[in-house]
Amino acid sequence: MGVLTIRAIRALDVEMTWGLATVATAVSILAYVAIGALARRVLLDAPPVILAAPSSTGRRSAVWLDSLLVPGLALGAWAGTIWLFDLNPFFAKGPGDVLAALVSAPDAGETRATIATALGETALFLLPGYFAGLVAGAALAMLLVLVPSLAGTAMPLAIALRSVPIVTTAPLVVLLIGRGALGTIVLVAVMVFFPTFVACLQGLRQAPGQIMAVLDSYAAGPVTRLIRVRVPAMLPAFFASARMAVPASVLAVTVVEWLATGSGIGSLMALSASLSDYDMLWSSVVLVAVLSALSYLAVGWVERRILARYAPEQLA
Repeated sequence: MGVLTIRAIRALDVEMTWGLATVATAVSILAYVAIGALARRVLLDAPPVILAAPSSTGRRSAVWLDSLLVPGLALGAWAGTIWLFDLNPFFAKGPGDVLAALVSAPDAGETRATIATALGETALFLLPGYFAGLVAGAALAMLLVLVPSLAGTAMPLAIALRSVPIVTTAPLVVLLIGRGALGTIVLVAVMVFFPTFVACLQGLRQAPGQIMAVLDSYAAGPVTRLIRVRVPAMLPAFFASARMAVPASVLAVTVVEWLATGSGIGSLMALSASLSDYDMLWSSVVLVAVLSALSYLAVGWVERRILARYAPEQLA
């Protein structure tokens, strides 16, 4: 379906594009409903009551070990794959090649400046869309907990919104909103919104029934129960979705830059590939991957600080 979608977009076949989007949406909705039904049959236990924060012994040493081990394994796998399969050095660039292109090559300064400019253009669209998607997903989840009658309307719309493939969503968003900043931000927000919404809704529903019963005995209202119990129970799920949304938002913004806007790091990578400038292409890809990983770690750092302050019992 992905190949058919690309062909339809290139041929400007609007009817085929909408048809593929509709089929993909229907399949995704059916799969979502089936998995939800399976989960209801399997997950029968009540959420555990966690009242004390776990011990932090050994956590810092494990974090430092992971911080050193994972990059080392990634670099080793990268270089080892090129060596093992004897890939053509014109196309396949290793860690040393990328380092030289960014640091010691005669045009390294120009390469860094070009990539920095493209990353700045991407950040202008990526960050607002990322945060808008997080806020919208968490807000809708809390609204459905407060007003459950809305779930019958909101859930199908949310599933349908996210089920359309990204290569189809980008041109459709551009057709509806335009090629400007608003269309790009909306697309990133759409990609971030649904996983955040589902994770937060599940987290809100994991509030321990025993604690909710205590609040019921004091005649606490739904807003009080939401703030005092449900939101702290939701925070780990929210931050888990925020971490997962980092690569999703990067994928969304690079795709829309490639297909629609013609600016930013996604457009630079597409242009570099078309010009066979593989030093620029590999440097861009590596820097995007590194920045995504650092952003993922930054979200985890924020998560630990917030949970330590507002929900220490939820620290993993």
